[in-house]
Amino acid sequence: MELNNDVYDVLKWIALLVLPALATFYTALAQIWNLPYVSEIPATITAVDALLGALLGVSSANYKPKGTD
Repeated sequence: MELNNDVYDVLKWIALLVLPALATFYTALAQIWNLPYVSEIPATITAVDALLGALLGVSSANYKPKGTD
């Protein structure tokens, strides 16, 4: 799987910044405001983030020009 640079950059930004921040934000607010699923929602966000990171790693590995190591 190969992604163009713009898509890769946006997905990388989401994986590195947005999803971890969102999980942390929900965890903090859930404890303050007694929101439901305090552990389930952040765990789901983290799982999606791990999958996205793996897909980006595959895309990055496939991007390297053929014949160079």
